[in-house]
Amino acid sequence: MAQRFIGVDVGGTKVSVAVLEGTVLSEPILRPTVLSSSQGLIDQLAHVIQEQGPADAVGIGVPSVIDFATGTARHSVNVPLEDVPLRRLLTERLRMPVYVDNDATVAALAEAHGDDLGLVAQTLVLFTVGTGVGGGIVIGGRIYRGATGAAGELGHQLIGASLTDGAPEHSDEAPQPGSLERLASGRALDSLGRDRGFPDGPAVVEAAQAGDADALEAVHILGERLGVGIANAINVFDPEQVVIGGGVSAAGDLLLEPARAVARRFVLPGVGGRTEIRLARYGPQAGVRGAALLAGQEVLVR
Repeated sequence: MAQRFIGVDVGGTKVSVAVLEGTVLSEPILRPTVLSSSQGLIDQLAHVIQEQGPADAVGIGVPSVIDFATGTARHSVNVPLEDVPLRRLLTERLRMPVYVDNDATVAALAEAHGDDLGLVAQTLVLFTVGTGVGGGIVIGGRIYRGATGAAGELGHQLIGASLTDGAPEHSDEAPQPGSLERLASGRALDSLGRDRGFPDGPAVVEAAQAGDADALEAVHILGERLGVGIANAINVFDPEQVVIGGGVSAAGDLLLEPARAVARRFVLPGVGGRTEIRLARYGPQAGVRGAALLAGQEVLVR
């Protein structure tokens, strides 16, 4: 009998849950995220998981910096989970193994696997370009978390800082000036759009797809900025694949092509010769799919 894993993707606006049996992922069920309190969100997660019935394990992706060993969110901005030992609380409550990781990290795991759950990339770097810029790293087919579980914060690399007078400008709050998130996120596209008479980033993407010259320019600029961050990732990891996901990736080739061209220009010769730069395959399902895969991987190694 095929093992059964529940995946949960927790976002700032919705919670998505699905069941992975064998190689088949059920249609995700969506619920508005309870943001009123930590206890309210924990109760919601327990309820939606219990609705799916028994499972061999549960994987949860959350938009937070996670201590993977304890499943505790060390830093959380969009959901009320900071300092909450989510793994322990839900394991005790559900009486089944629960594993918690960053949402972009589990999305990277999904993108490293094909529809049949076979590995399509041993080494992969994912950039999620939405309101901010997140990231995930897969090495050897498994999530790379670093020493504390926080690896993969690719949006906070500096790509445009002036060092003329030494250290660059610093802010007490992230994202830092000159960071990839400050310059190549959905918020950055909002700003580029407003400078050209558009109300926000989605309007820019829509107009660019219709051929508007000003919108095309804005998306092109964002793509080139993203390409600098991609070049950095290739120079560091020499991965098989770099994947661009998140809401802004709806711009498709209009974003991908300038990002790809700039990345190739700034990669050191001899590095990244086998790196494919592509758009994400799984879209909104990447998080919940990756969370279920996380549960499966952790069960297999224990």
